Amino acid sequence: MRIGWFSTGRGEGSRGLLTATLAAIDDGRLDAEIEFVFCNRDRGQHEGTDRFLDIVEARGIPLVTLSSQGFRRAHGGQPWAQLREEFDRAAMEGLRGFSPDVSVGAGYMLLAPLLCRHYAMINLHPALPDGPAGTWQQVIWELIAERARESGVMVHVMIPEMDSGPAISYCRYPLTGGALDAGWAALGDRSSAEVKAGEGEDHPLFKAIRSAGLARERPFLVETLRAIAARRVDVAGAGRSAPLDLTAEVDAILGAP
Repeated sequence: MRIGWFSTGRGEGSRGLLTATLAAIDDGRLDAEIEFVFCNRDRGQHEGTDRFLDIVEARGIPLVTLSSQGFRRAHGGQPWAQLREEFDRAAMEGLRGFSPDVSVGAGYMLLAPLLCRHYAMINLHPALPDGPAGTWQQVIWELIAERARESGVMVHVMIPEMDSGPAISYCRYPLTGGALDAGWAALGDRSSAEVKAGEGEDHPLFKAIRSAGLARERPFLVETLRAIAARRVDVAGAGRSAPLDLTAEVDAILGAP
């Protein structure tokens, strides 16, 4: 299976998803190759992205970069909403000649209205199919606000509307036990807004939820790609059947009780 990889590459999560997938390819668990990596930042824009690009280049994976920041600057600072399709056209031109079977958005921080029509694109989202939308930070704050007792990770088909495409797979995990229980105790009866204005992302509950989700994202994405390669999941037919529950597989990898 040929995989296209789209990422902004700015943080630990983005790097970890790529390295976990490469490790699964190397040890034979995933019968695939990463045909290219596309990044919407150029080297020198962000230290985290530079580390991501180091991994790609060290592996000899074809790399295409097109700075969305530079693209907007070159177009007179127009509102990004007016440039999304033009940016996608430029990206597609740079990717001419590649023909991935599936493309992964793993920490790709842009909507891709034309890219997701041109490629069979899937996106990793740090919530259950009926859970919060938005960035992982927004998801965690909403989970805290709702005092949720469960969360998860899903992969859905990318469509022009953010986090709205049909889910193809998911896994669940409890927001209880260990550091999570200690985090809820530290929250007390305070609202998420109060915590956000105070300790913010340093609050132990925020950190514990992030840790629980991050631990699952990497094995979950690999298991989803394995399911696609084995044709247990049909990306083109997403929405016609229930998404695949990979909780047991992920728990087994993590040794969860």
